[in-house]
Amino acid sequence: QVQLAESGGGLVQAGGSLRVSCAASGLTFSNYAMGWFRQVPGKEREFVATISDGGGTTDYAESVKGRFTISRDNAKNMVYLQMNSLNPNDTAVYYCAASTRTWGPKSKYLYDYSGQGTQVTVSS
Repeated sequence: QVQLAESGGGLVQAGGSLRVSCAASGLTFSNYAMGWFRQVPGKEREFVATISDGGGTTDYAESVKGRFTISRDNAKNMVYLQMNSLNPNDTAVYYCAASTRTWGPKSKYLYDYSGQGTQVTVSS
């Protein structure tokens, strides 16, 4: 049974930093690209960042480029999202997801598994 468990969310002031983590189990982690998505109430879940199965390729939404960094540790079955220079527009529930499309897609429809999410709130 595949499980993706996010952690590390919380409340942070604008301009601050936060790192969210995702622990994966029940799958051969190094065979999956991993992505981060976020969602606010009443809106579609949106792409944030993705990383290929080996970690060599990353891609980001324009809104977070230069501020967020995705990384992974295949030995620990972990994926991370380091978020810097946070602003209130970054407030959302952040979800990690796993995809057999190993290059790291941007579309949420190309992901096979998703976690339950972790809340990130940025105060102004």
